[in-house]
Amino acid sequence: MSEIVKNERRGAVALLTLDRPKALNALDAATLEALEARVAELAQDASLRAVVVTGAGRAFAAGADIAAMAAFGAREAGDFSRLGQRAFAALEALPVPTIAAVNGYALGGGCELALACDWIYASSAARFGQPEVNLGILPGFGGTCRLVRRVGVGWAKELVLGGEPIDAELALRIGLANRVFPPEELLPAALAAGETIARKGRLALGAAKRVIDRGQDADARVAQALEQEAFAAAFASEDRAEGMAAFLEKRDPVFRGR
Repeated sequence: MSEIVKNERRGAVALLTLDRPKALNALDAATLEALEARVAELAQDASLRAVVVTGAGRAFAAGADIAAMAAFGAREAGDFSRLGQRAFAALEALPVPTIAAVNGYALGGGCELALACDWIYASSAARFGQPEVNLGILPGFGGTCRLVRRVGVGWAKELVLGGEPIDAELALRIGLANRVFPPEELLPAALAAGETIARKGRLALGAAKRVIDRGQDADARVAQALEQEAFAAAFASEDRAEGMAAFLEKRDPVFRGR
């Protein structure tokens, strides 16, 4: 099962690849379970510094597996939604930055998977969308809430209620994608970003990600209090001492995650 989602290490960066290219990496239950298992492995890896998620072939993930869903009743659909939300929430909760390298179609559940990553790099050939209304359903893997946070209510409603895909350039303009690259440059760029992250302080990265995620839904005063607490805690770390000493000594820091 786990080979449905490949986990390759590139130094301190993990590359997760959905590997069902003939099915355009459609997200059936086995694929979601494999993703959840891979993420659980990564969560226990103290040497990990960043994660890149991509798809094999010409799709990132072309959506949930419609052939599998066609026979669902309400109970089965609820179970499937919970599985997808659980897998994506685990990915989102990793204490290291995650980058979606969207190489092609990212539709429905595929778009929702990309949204669960911290930021999105896209190939110029990428297509994003939430076309579920065309099937008489709606997003079920967290797309409605994550899309609003990423692009705002207006664009989220157009994408979800309109059900039409958009290209990479429009995704870039509305803030769904962070950057767009020629297809052959996408994965190297995402891995290079991961390698750059790997040289930063792991404790600081984890704290900053946590404060951003928790603060986005909080009152401004609560969000600032979370930031203040994390900022103060960073000064008790060896990484903080090393980072500042390296800056003053004009050398590269060696962070040890403590």
